[in-house]
Amino acid sequence: MRPKDARRSPRSVRLPSEVADDDARGWRDFSMTWFPEIGAALPADSDDAILIGRVWEPAAEGPTPVLVDDGEVLGLARTYPTVSALLEQPDPVAAARSARGAAVGSLEEVYANTAFDERDPGRPWFLAPHDLQAVKAAGVTFAVSMIERVIEERARGDHAAAAELRAFIVERVGGDLRGVQPGSERAAELKSFLIAEGLWSQYLEVGIGPDAEIFTKTAPLASRGTGQRIGVLRSSQWNNPEPEVALAVSSQGAAVGALLANDVNLRDIEGRSALLLPKAKDNNASCATGPFIRLFDDRYSIDDVRAAEVSVRVQGRDGFVLTAVSDMRQISRDPLDLVAQLIGPHHQYPDGAVLMMGTLFAPIEDRDAQGMGFTHKAGDVVEIHSDSLGTLANVVDFSEDCEPWDFGMANLMTNLARRGLL
Repeated sequence: MRPKDARRSPRSVRLPSEVADDDARGWRDFSMTWFPEIGAALPADSDDAILIGRVWEPAAEGPTPVLVDDGEVLGLARTYPTVSALLEQPDPVAAARSARGAAVGSLEEVYANTAFDERDPGRPWFLAPHDLQAVKAAGVTFAVSMIERVIEERARGDHAAAAELRAFIVERVGGDLRGVQPGSERAAELKSFLIAEGLWSQYLEVGIGPDAEIFTKTAPLASRGTGQRIGVLRSSQWNNPEPEVALAVSSQGAAVGALLANDVNLRDIEGRSALLLPKAKDNNASCATGPFIRLFDDRYSIDDVRAAEVSVRVQGRDGFVLTAVSDMRQISRDPLDLVAQLIGPHHQYPDGAVLMMGTLFAPIEDRDAQGMGFTHKAGDVVEIHSDSLGTLANVVDFSEDCEPWDFGMANLMTNLARRGLL
């Protein structure tokens, strides 16, 4: 599937020298390429990977589930009109292979038409690779992010107070709690100590307590795919991407594949109150996933997810560059434990789910003034990469200015019925 001569080395993101004002966004005036080349977008072993995606087909005026195979994008809709239906099969890999239909286009052509600023609306492009599944996220699953959530809560969006609290907590508690098994006796002892020291927090409760934090990230069909704009609220002054591995989960609670995700977070809004989590997490264009779902098979399994490294690169039109790596081996809760807390006798998802599993990434590097930390600016390019899953790339804008979400479940059902697929 990957061109044999595709280069896998890191690529410098090239940005325009300026971006137009909000009233004339000027995204199509980008004079240089920001979207990763196809070789970087695919898994390093893409020739051996079973990749499922979704494509918008202008001629059909709707989305089509696809299998990426041998440089072609093959439609699956005649057998499986939704990705959810495919992933509900006892053997999704065999089902995808047997359902492969006519080519929607070549992989290179469809991918090249996926970047929003270069798109020809008359030709197909890739979407987020899931559809009817609930989109969920697990928070505070890594030690560093746990400490940062405590800081957000105590600082209430104040950057200077956050820096002071960070130093204090590391001194008194230690910044590394990776050895503490959530729900264990040691975790209970640590909880007692923190309460005595006046440092207990609801974030530490979900970080080392028996119950994981699992919340709804966005609605089905609302996620943005690679190449699309992602959004932060214009009112937010402190926010960041959250690069994560997500699991595709069937209605029976089986993890059937994995994909990359960006759980965009408004840190100042969540820091004001944990009850504002929905406003901090779920806004127009605030969730990106993709570029594909890689199905589990004899070459790629949950153990590969457990050992995955996820890198993130943020580059702004102001020249600012931030890079970091999130190591799944440092997660506090096993991925399958998170799945079991998501779905089971206590909660059902008849169309399956996509579960983001959290991140180590909690940037504190100063972008502008000293002590003010990192926050997004419009025009930032965010690239999230894993060798086994490829690259998810998006450009940041304000949620209010991103393309509105206007294709929901009623639209999908009407479209599939008109196409004779239901």
